[in-house]
Amino acid sequence: MVATSTPMNLTRAAHVGISVSDLDVSIAFYKALTGREPVVADETMNSVPFGGSQGLPDAKLRYATFNLDNIGIDLIQFEEPVGRRTDGAANRPGSMHLCFKVDDFDAVYQRMKDAGYGFLGDDYTFIAGEVTPEAALGTQVAYFNDPDGTNLEIIRPKGGFAAD
Repeated sequence: MVATSTPMNLTRAAHVGISVSDLDVSIAFYKALTGREPVVADETMNSVPFGGSQGLPDAKLRYATFNLDNIGIDLIQFEEPVGRRTDGAANRPGSMHLCFKVDDFDAVYQRMKDAGYGFLGDDYTFIAGEVTPEAALGTQVAYFNDPDGTNLEIIRPKGGFAAD
């Protein structure tokens, strides 16, 4: 089914769900990344109806939830059925990334590099001639992956850029 042009007015996000291969490894990663303890650390679910709601015949899973100031992050390890790893490269349709807003980009970026986070490339600052709108000029970004290859980003927006 193709979505129609009828507005649904979905304007607030509650959480983002990220499928992981090893919940314990991912909990440690996101705990270090966010500096937060999970509000749910190792819950389980075994449900035919829940699996059906996701287009699966059944679902047996473990999950954890981290609450940030403005969104939750659900980490979900499907034990049955076990899924195949995706290639979450930024240019692949269906891939996504989760962006973390920071106030002092240079300090956070350096602290992450010192802690061993592997960035996908050099950090980037939006410059004239390469980006529109003009309000985005000066915005700083850097991309990295979680243990399963989920694309993550840190950003320090500049001016009236949408991430402000």
